[in-house]
Amino acid sequence: MGPGQGPADPGTQCTSRPEHSDRQRRRPYPPHPGRRGATGTTGTRGSPGICAGASRLCTGTVRPHGRAREFCTIPSGLIERFGTRNTTTGRVLKNQASIMSICSIHPLPYSADPASFFSRIREAPGAVLLDSGRPAAGRGRYDLLSAWPLEELTVADGETGTAYLQRLRESLKILGPASLPEGCALPFAGGLMGYLSYEFGRRLEPLPDRAIDDLQLPEACLGLYAWALVSDHQEQTSQLIAHPALAETERKRLIELFSVDITQPHTGFSLSQPFQASISGDDYRQAFERIQAYIQAGDCYQVNFAQRFQAQYAGDPWVAYCALRAACPTPFSGYLSLPGHAAILSLSPERFVRVSARQVETRPIKGTRPRSPNAAQDAAFANELLASEKDRAENLMIVDLLRNDLGRSCTIGSVKVPELFSLESYPNVHHLVSSVTGELATGHDALNLIAGSFPGGSITGAPKIRAMQIIDELEPTRRSLYCGSLMYLDVRGEMDSSIAIRSLLAKDGRLSCWGGGGIVADSDCEAEYQETFTKVRVLLETLEAL
Repeated sequence: MGPGQGPADPGTQCTSRPEHSDRQRRRPYPPHPGRRGATGTTGTRGSPGICAGASRLCTGTVRPHGRAREFCTIPSGLIERFGTRNTTTGRVLKNQASIMSICSIHPLPYSADPASFFSRIREAPGAVLLDSGRPAAGRGRYDLLSAWPLEELTVADGETGTAYLQRLRESLKILGPASLPEGCALPFAGGLMGYLSYEFGRRLEPLPDRAIDDLQLPEACLGLYAWALVSDHQEQTSQLIAHPALAETERKRLIELFSVDITQPHTGFSLSQPFQASISGDDYRQAFERIQAYIQAGDCYQVNFAQRFQAQYAGDPWVAYCALRAACPTPFSGYLSLPGHAAILSLSPERFVRVSARQVETRPIKGTRPRSPNAAQDAAFANELLASEKDRAENLMIVDLLRNDLGRSCTIGSVKVPELFSLESYPNVHHLVSSVTGELATGHDALNLIAGSFPGGSITGAPKIRAMQIIDELEPTRRSLYCGSLMYLDVRGEMDSSIAIRSLLAKDGRLSCWGGGGIVADSDCEAEYQETFTKVRVLLETLEAL
């Protein structure tokens, strides 16, 4: 326990012990309801409040600071029991946090399936699930979920990336510092969760503005959460973490919410037609030839080129996510509820950057082969990938790029490559994966790391900025969520984030999914084109079968 920290909540027990593996996974989630009829929490300037269209169960409007604002109830099965959450201002939170600095931990019945908890809050404003894909995905350890953020911070028109990241820092200061009970290894002590779209990179680097932004997803949105429910699959525990700023009445309501038996209404999901590719084979070949010309001219060494698949849908995106999770469990999955009944569904296998005790890790994926139901053929695909000079060269290019990116924020001499060209296998593909590590330099934090490395080099190419310029020229529509990041950052500076590949956006009745791959000088056009289908085939076929 550090100086100036108060005693832990009497009765607080943390049953998670520190991780001994360097492959620890973390994830968090938002706040909860208060008294019936109370107002929603207001957002920051230039960003929506927590109730800005995010719930299907809005019951009226209030006018905080003179502006009309909806306030929302919790899911219909719980409305009579819990009502709406009450208002808590940033100033009150800051004053509370200055008095207490130890999070309270409340044990709950363990659940290996995050759906048993998340289904209770999935219609709440700002509902977020960061999902380790257990038990099928063996690399992850934690599931984190939350809802009812104290505020939502959406990047504003004309706001630079640097200014937005500073606004995130300020929001963490308002929530206030906190720690977990001594010896507790849980990954979140209150803080930020949400997404950065690929397009947020435009706020950090000079890029052209050619591709069409037809999906109109905000380029970044993170909520500020004072609580999270965390399931530790190594210790087989589920526990509610409450930041000291969370009111005791709200903490008790959360405990009751996750302790009572709830019958969830049955919902469905279906596509009105199969997925359609946005680029024809001929268009892909023309773009491929253009990239090869850029490579031969010395503009770049590698460009990650992608295409989009779309279909109209009806029903509940959460049903789709559960089906995808069963078909393709991955260690960096996630589900985010968005305003207007929209949602992000991510089945990502790739970590972007993690910060734990100021130690940094990124795990780029570059190199892919399909899986086969025939064991001999499957092993042959894996061995072919491991032996491929082309794939190893692609992977090494990105490793070098990320060494440079991490070097911007890490102590000189600390950046290492402890793992190079490892095989990771998932239900649909084999991947070639490496690891780059470092230590944050004095005066730098996790958001400096984001500023210096976003978007991830494995999904842009090299050199990064020139590759991104070529992507904007040749891909007809903006990537939106694709190749952005789902992430959390807590008040202690702990962060984990994914690369949003194998991810879908459900918005305005359309479901969008993307597949792509890195193109280098010796790439084969037809093989690269087929790889865009291979990477997402299990996702598309699973949804088309619903």
